[in-house]
Amino acid sequence: MIHLFNLFFVKEPQNSFSVQYQYRNVESALQMLKHHNINSLNRIIKSSSLLLLSSIFFFSSCSSNEEQPDERLLEKELYDASQTRLKNGNYNNAITSLEILERRFPFGRYAEQAQAELIYAYYKNFEFEASRSAAERFINLHPRHPHTGYAYYMKGLSAFTDDSGFFSRYFASDLSKRDIEPAQLSFEDLSEFLTRYPESPYVSHALQRMIYLKNILAQHEIYVADFYMKRRAYIAAVGRARYIIEHMPNTPQVPEALSILVKAYGILGYEDLRQKNYQILRTSYPDFDSEELIKPKRSWASRLSFGLLGDEEIPPPIKEN
Repeated sequence: MIHLFNLFFVKEPQNSFSVQYQYRNVESALQMLKHHNINSLNRIIKSSSLLLLSSIFFFSSCSSNEEQPDERLLEKELYDASQTRLKNGNYNNAITSLEILERRFPFGRYAEQAQAELIYAYYKNFEFEASRSAAERFINLHPRHPHTGYAYYMKGLSAFTDDSGFFSRYFASDLSKRDIEPAQLSFEDLSEFLTRYPESPYVSHALQRMIYLKNILAQHEIYVADFYMKRRAYIAAVGRARYIIEHMPNTPQVPEALSILVKAYGILGYEDLRQKNYQILRTSYPDFDSEELIKPKRSWASRLSFGLLGDEEIPPPIKEN
């Protein structure tokens, strides 16, 4: 009986203890494994984070060094960097270099040249209002500087830039139907430039631009005169047409203005005036076609190359010796 008792009751607790002990061993092993995995995972996360941050810092540093000018550069180095960027057409970073140069060395050797080149860089970067403001600032600061004429020239160019957009430059766009005040302002500014600096190297391009602007202004008068004709305001249409003939006699819109006078005088019953203007129209413009409206002419090379060939570039300021 004792043997049977020991067999069934004494050894059972030993077996139970063994199972619990083994369970605790397994549990401890799992805890150790879990703790090891968590530590390994944390180490991996930390390593990955450090690697990611290092990569970001490395690429940011490379990008900064390659694209952004270093403010620690000396005056000559900043100026040379800006010239390289202007030459390469990197106008955004050229502006940054020139602004840093002007800010750090306001009385330095290149300060005034940098201010003049900022006018050009803003214009080429399609920041026309900034270009005009920079030109006005230069004129106020340096009224007798060799670059002041260039500032007047660029002030006039930047006043009217409706034809600088992609669609306006390479596709048909009637600028005369838009707000005409900027074109008038540009024409007046360029007229002032020609009056002040008739010997400037920029006179030739300014004259070409003024002819172009005058044609736009004349075409706008035709547009308004046509509007009055459609509204049966014939006296007002006559006034617009006569203004073109008297004040813009060399524009291609003169025959169109004469044709409006012929129509308006005929409707108003002024037969003598109608006949007089009709004879002038037939004699002076025998091939006149009222559908042929003036548009800015561009070479085929310019059109086919999207403006990369065949157009006159806006020049930068001439460097002082």
